[in-house]
Amino acid sequence: MKRILVGSMHHESNSFNPIIADEKDFSIKYGEDSLVFENKNNALRGIVDTLRENGYEVVPTLSARAVPNGEVSLELYKRLKKEFIERALEADKIKKLQGINLALHGSMRVAGLGEAEGDLLEELRKHFKDIPLVVALDMHTTMTEKMHKNCDGYVGYKCAPHTDCFETGEHAARILMDIFEKNTLPKKAWVRVPMLIAGEQSETSTEPMVYFINKCRELEKREDILGASILMGFPWADDKDASVGIYILGRDEKSTNEIAIDLAEEFFQRRKDFSFHTETYEPKKAFEVALEALENKKFPIYLSDSGDNPTAGSSSDCTDFLKIILENEKTKSVPTPIIYGGFYDPQATLFCKDKVQREVEFFLGAKFDKVTTSPIKIKGTVINYIEKWGTYASDLAVVRSNNVDIILAEKHVGFTTPEMYEDLGLDPKNRNIIVCKLGYLTEQHKEISKRAIMALTTGSTNEDILNIKYEKVQRPIFPLDRDFEYKGKIL
Repeated sequence: MKRILVGSMHHESNSFNPIIADEKDFSIKYGEDSLVFENKNNALRGIVDTLRENGYEVVPTLSARAVPNGEVSLELYKRLKKEFIERALEADKIKKLQGINLALHGSMRVAGLGEAEGDLLEELRKHFKDIPLVVALDMHTTMTEKMHKNCDGYVGYKCAPHTDCFETGEHAARILMDIFEKNTLPKKAWVRVPMLIAGEQSETSTEPMVYFINKCRELEKREDILGASILMGFPWADDKDASVGIYILGRDEKSTNEIAIDLAEEFFQRRKDFSFHTETYEPKKAFEVALEALENKKFPIYLSDSGDNPTAGSSSDCTDFLKIILENEKTKSVPTPIIYGGFYDPQATLFCKDKVQREVEFFLGAKFDKVTTSPIKIKGTVINYIEKWGTYASDLAVVRSNNVDIILAEKHVGFTTPEMYEDLGLDPKNRNIIVCKLGYLTEQHKEISKRAIMALTTGSTNEDILNIKYEKVQRPIFPLDRDFEYKGKIL
């Protein structure tokens, strides 16, 4: 029985967000505890279940996950890396390891260091030079030379929103098993495509991503192709490696390279086809459109506060869109209170503790982002308060102000599921308007939404890439540069 080292480190790091993510922001599990999963949609679970089902012994290290945020604390990363390597070496000392199968994000960055994945894999390779190493990645990976050099194969998610995490882990495990069965490493081809694409322009249920993902799936049906991934990069990190990456794993070097180059060049040729598919407006217009839509009596109507999306790494404390809503006289006449999910403000959240059904007054927002937003004064009633909610054990509060139910979070969490609202005593299915700090809606919100409108708000996840002040990205790159020639090459 072959012994396979497994582990996970997963964080999407937004360099425009001033928060430094530390231990309080992460869910960290060690050893066997890291193999206990809350749900199926998890790449590490896909790896573990597949390996075990095929008779492999799984040797755990750790799993560390956080909601996307600013860059990760150097102190925390060093401690996690040290623990990871020590556990790997101890396991190898007990009985030799034959392979490594990891689930990493691909766009995790560490304050004062830079890329995390390449650094971790480089350290692993120092100790485990001659055993195969295969990694499952997030679709929004930013591929780097260090990552490419220190791994035998990658495969990324094919769905955005990411509903195929388990399947991607399963795929990574099967690539590793193929290496053992064939007793040979795959040929790998990585081609950089100089493009920055906001996630909301590349949802995989819309064109041109439907076409490209289907093409990848067709390629993977071939006997000579083990994996075909489009790694979209992460546009909210000012990084010299920022770009789209085409990553192909195959059996023949020549055909693998040709496929990667052809796919990269075709992707670049269609660069102007990437656009917003959600109904999209400037903030004031977005809210006015939602108010006008009330006449159709099809609810709920969803509004995305896209520029301050914590699940893409924004600070989740920008107040500008909330201010627009609170100051609009028509807000009071919306038949049911508007749900606004929500705000990361530990001070404001904890202030509401033990004050349910009491009137409160406090300043909300701009606790972290003090550049693009400012605090606003809230007067209202605390509707509900719950402690230690969800994976990251965050206290949550709801304050009703001017017919808006504002959700406050003590920790940096995502507003990705109606379950949060339901647990707070809010019934999203029977509300007229729901505002979420999201870009495209998650599948759970889509299920109940009757109309989705995206507001181009400000924050660390500004959807208007042309207005982002990049300093480190390699030029030329689309759409910062419009007209330049591109020819794909193997890196």
